Amino acid sequence: MIRIIDAPRLRLMRADRGGVLLKKVASFLTTHHPHPAFLPSCAVPLRFVAGLYGPPAAVAMAEATAVLQKKRALRSQIRRALKIFSPAQREQEDVAIQNLVLNSPWFKSSKGLCAYISCEALREVDTSKIVAEVLKNSDAEHGMQVKKMLYVPRVEDKNNHMRMLRISNVEDLVANSMDILEPSPVDADQNEREDVMLATQPVDLFLLPGLAFDRHGRRLGRGGGYYDVFLQKYEELATQQKWKQPLRVALAYSVQIVDDDLIPTTVTDVPVDAVVSADGVIPISPAALERT
Repeated sequence: MIRIIDAPRLRLMRADRGGVLLKKVASFLTTHHPHPAFLPSCAVPLRFVAGLYGPPAAVAMAEATAVLQKKRALRSQIRRALKIFSPAQREQEDVAIQNLVLNSPWFKSSKGLCAYISCEALREVDTSKIVAEVLKNSDAEHGMQVKKMLYVPRVEDKNNHMRMLRISNVEDLVANSMDILEPSPVDADQNEREDVMLATQPVDLFLLPGLAFDRHGRRLGRGGGYYDVFLQKYEELATQQKWKQPLRVALAYSVQIVDDDLIPTTVTDVPVDAVVSADGVIPISPAALERT
């Protein structure tokens, strides 16, 4: 888009070729203006020196605000769609999605995984069958005992702090204040549960919830940022330990898969490697293509 500059502004720009005046104006506006997100029009010429001094605070704030507004609008849209989603259709998709996961090569070959415990109130894709199969620790096809380490989330506070703790049976789960099942911090013998971030062995699979996903791996969470923070920390840990990065797989109902241009992202949003819906597995990253 071509921006029209009026004559007084043009003369000002020509007279200030060194950018000294514009720099002072930028400093004054971003420091003293009571509402920097709504700077007066005299700040427009500052965008012409963005390459030298970086974007004005107002521009950055406006862009961040726009992303947040788009995310809120999309969350509301998906929540409405989930609310009117047919219970029969939802149950059918739950079964299909879990069967796809259980029969996939990347699940069967996994030795350790992090998986969410689905919540009915949040209308998340059911994971109860997957969790039960993992905890059963058996491979009927080969008649062998196969131990898979299973870690599930526990939210510690409202500051994006979530841990993944190892459980060995469903009795290890207790309802929190929001009636969401989480692992208790200690086991029946009062021993602290193993935290995946302190484990000596890596996990090779994450099963992730969310509100919306697209076919390029973008994920829209519920706004708390817990999973993005955790995934970034585990990625750093795997890099430090020289472990292979785990496969990040999202589970989604058909109404949660949206067009590619609808999910806005920031640098803190972590993409997924694949999405599993009732229609099948959508591999996205090279890692997913290799393992599917």
